[in-house]
Amino acid sequence: MTKLARDFGLSFGNLPPGTQNAITDVPGVQVGHVTIVDGDLRTGVTAILPHSGNMYREKVRAAADVINGFGKSAGLIQVDELGTIETPILLTNTFGVGACANALIRRAVADNADIGRTTATVNPVVCECNDGWLSDIQAMAVTEETAFAALDAAKDGAVTQGAVGAGTGMSCFGFKGGIGTASRRLSLDGSDYHLGVLVLANFGRVGDLILPDGRRPVPDALPQAERGSIIAVLATDIPLEHRQLRRVSRRCGAGFARLGAFWGHGSGDIALGFSTASRVHHDERRDLIGMRVLNEDRIDDLFRATTDATQEAVLNAMCCAPEMTGRAGHHRPSLGDWLAANDHK
Repeated sequence: MTKLARDFGLSFGNLPPGTQNAITDVPGVQVGHVTIVDGDLRTGVTAILPHSGNMYREKVRAAADVINGFGKSAGLIQVDELGTIETPILLTNTFGVGACANALIRRAVADNADIGRTTATVNPVVCECNDGWLSDIQAMAVTEETAFAALDAAKDGAVTQGAVGAGTGMSCFGFKGGIGTASRRLSLDGSDYHLGVLVLANFGRVGDLILPDGRRPVPDALPQAERGSIIAVLATDIPLEHRQLRRVSRRCGAGFARLGAFWGHGSGDIALGFSTASRVHHDERRDLIGMRVLNEDRIDDLFRATTDATQEAVLNAMCCAPEMTGRAGHHRPSLGDWLAANDHK
């Protein structure tokens, strides 16, 4: 049975998690995976849908924070400039970015025949990590069909974690990495809101990992330079504008650092956040539109929630991922196995 980080007695702050302790605790958010394990292939695609409607017509407010820019993501420049996302978000391996971007464009054009004709083009958002240690990345195994299947598999509720989807071939601190998620529930003006984080964890040097209880697991693996990456996708139903979303997303980096990461030269560390609280209508006809936003004096709670949820999401990815042997016999042990063998409860 797959165990999460909390099942091993690890704790992460005092803010309560949502019902699923997942990014899907934010109402309307859906996640889907396609996993490819065949021969030397250990790869896939993960899709995050901010809502299930037409995202080109009804965009969500968004922001990205590039903590360290050694990455090949697509679409972040326009997110930074316009403050919106207008497609689902796809996560994949580095060489799968083009296929995933094409799939998002084709899906958007199929649903909006005026794209590139009588209205603007579409900005596909795809983020990546390099899974080449465990997978044959040169095989270019991720196709448009893979991306379509991940989009079609998206659902709400529990999120499968570990070596799944885009996380299939990822490594983390010398252990097996992958997809992980966590959430926090916050009360604002007497109402409950949620903030959730989903990570594609593929970062950290062997021996640098620090658990919340202070232990430092060291896998039986060769030391390597920090050449991995991590993508954190943050979702919330709290009303935030672009600048606030960037500030909150930036705190994902504090979660990475708590674990022992220092954002190395060769690591692409990126946080991408969005709010589902309101839609930005592509066909808006009014000159002036209203917007409800968080009182800035309350933002520290979101900073803390983001840091705690990011830290937990990474360790969930590692705890849920079993040991794996991949391309060229390369091997990654499981943090879950290490924790089970070193149970201190």
